[in-house]
Amino acid sequence: MSTPSVEPSAEYILPLRWTAESERDSELQDLAAYLERLLRWIPVTVVDGSAPGLFERHRAAFPPGVRHIRPEPASDSAGGSGNSAAGNGKVAGVMTGVRASSAELLVIADDDVRYTRESLAAVVRHLSSADIVRPQNYFDPLPWHAWCDTARTLINRAWSADYPGTLAVRKSALLATGGYDPVLFENLELIRTVKAAGGRERIVPDLMVPRRPPKFRHFLKQRTRQAYDDFAQPRRLAVELSLLPVIACAARLPAGRRRAALLALAAAPVLIAETGRRRHSGRAVFPFPATLFAPLWVLERAACIWIALGFRLAGGVPYAGARLKTAAHSEAELRRRHRGKLGSHYHYLKPANVPKEQP
Repeated sequence: MSTPSVEPSAEYILPLRWTAESERDSELQDLAAYLERLLRWIPVTVVDGSAPGLFERHRAAFPPGVRHIRPEPASDSAGGSGNSAAGNGKVAGVMTGVRASSAELLVIADDDVRYTRESLAAVVRHLSSADIVRPQNYFDPLPWHAWCDTARTLINRAWSADYPGTLAVRKSALLATGGYDPVLFENLELIRTVKAAGGRERIVPDLMVPRRPPKFRHFLKQRTRQAYDDFAQPRRLAVELSLLPVIACAARLPAGRRRAALLALAAAPVLIAETGRRRHSGRAVFPFPATLFAPLWVLERAACIWIALGFRLAGGVPYAGARLKTAAHSEAELRRRHRGKLGSHYHYLKPANVPKEQP
């Protein structure tokens, strides 16, 4: 295997926790092949919290150049999260990889993310002027349920930006905060924590990074959990809680007005999703039919947000055998904890080497 085309200034960190129920031979082979490609461009660390038998199976399947380690026990150094002691185990995996890395520029990605050489080069390059970089994910391939989730992405892009399954971050910026809490919406918590300490976020909605879609069974499990994330975004939460009452009121109108109202309620999310598709080069990766799934996603969220509210009142949403109450901490709370931790002396340094874009 050739030597990675980067200096120790950049590293790829992949937190992993598979169960026997979720693991498939084809998925393991696909991940191993992806890691082999990555190693040509950047050093790779996989922090694997899988059960011992699966851990050894992964070690045998992964290329020899991958650093394959166990996560350290979760720490509460970032502050109380209001969750179970274990919380979101992905955070422990990320922080283990961050502390183990000798690189300053870190690309953190879920196991379904599939960077190309060009997108990896770009996300590292953007760290030359930021502490945290947020690219845009899209599904490849697109089974029918991924069309529905793509509609959610497009609606997010219409209003602001989507939250991907990958971020790039400066190690020094994240360690200056002492880490981030193991809440449900862990990527939002990471972003808010670094920004609260004085870090700079760069959102790059035209930096497209593919990811594999979830299996249908896992997709179903994500519905209420994704809705619960919006307890970290109060204005969005208020809008989503109003959806079901609005739809119910429209359905009770006289026949003629009912048809017009329901048609308007169906057309609005399609128009919003199409706006998101047209922004920031979205048409290059988001097919038009995805916008037609927007009304279906709105119906799903209108129901799931009320189920999420029930879980909230019951003490939290079920996650990995426990309950997580906190979706993510508010910006005000995190500023109170972390304000000024990066310091006014912090400077952005242009990375000396990034993954080469030429084949």
